[in-house]
Amino acid sequence: MKILITGGTGLIGRKLCPALLAKGHEVTVLSRTPDTVKQKCGAAVTAMATLADWQPEVFFDAVINLAGEPIVDKRWTAERKQRLWQSRVNLTENLVQCIANATHKPSVLLSGSATGFYGDGGDTILEESRSPATDFGAQLCSAWEAVAQTANAFGVRVCLLRTGLVLDSAGGLLGKMLLPFKLGLAARLGDGRQWMSWIHVDDYVGIVLLLLENAEANGAYNMTAPEPVTNAEFTHTLARVLHRPALFAAPTFVLQLMLGEMAVLLLGGQRALPTKVQTLGYRFSYTRLEEALTTIVTKV
Repeated sequence: MKILITGGTGLIGRKLCPALLAKGHEVTVLSRTPDTVKQKCGAAVTAMATLADWQPEVFFDAVINLAGEPIVDKRWTAERKQRLWQSRVNLTENLVQCIANATHKPSVLLSGSATGFYGDGGDTILEESRSPATDFGAQLCSAWEAVAQTANAFGVRVCLLRTGLVLDSAGGLLGKMLLPFKLGLAARLGDGRQWMSWIHVDDYVGIVLLLLENAEANGAYNMTAPEPVTNAEFTHTLARVLHRPALFAAPTFVLQLMLGEMAVLLLGGQRALPTKVQTLGYRFSYTRLEEALTTIVTKV
């Protein structure tokens, strides 16, 4: 297949591109820094600098939409919220417009979302049939998904990737946590009871490949491992794997003061299960957090 990936130079894209190439697919990555694409994604990957380069006569069999500004890097000011919205919702609108204009439509669109769709779910088990919450993160995910689903009108199969915490040492939240944990500064967040739905990056890539190839797959999918853990358990497990203590806690009021509205991302949580992924028959390589973290840490 000829595949277009947005956000392909990110944490997931850098692992996904080699996997697609290994299966014989032709990969094009949309990137604001096209000169870096081959270095980050593979020498055989083609770069596209702007969606304007997707002219109607250009043909893609599939589109994988992973683009989006990092959501936890900066405080949620009004300006920051606008940038987050533009990089997800508006970009996806433009992407669907390109699909609409294409002479030959792609058969499938896999489009990013997040378990933040569910808001702070407490201890409730969250399957894909749940309705969205009302906080900003949930509204962002809901709008993002709604725009992607408009591609259905053009005969395109749409899968929505409700992504949890993707585990890989190369970046993401875990990449930022490794240094302080190695220094013995492991700290649970608040009371540590909030659920963390995690997934090893290799399983994420494996599920994407399955959704890409399975013509029956459509709708929302929780991109999470089948055994979520609480923040306290995650903290102690990562500290144990690194042979470091976990003695500290970041108080709730301090996080709320520092992060404002964005604190919900760290103090809230989702106990999301990959029900639909497992119904498709996907077999996870990593179901236990300690095994997944051990594999990652030994590669650092």
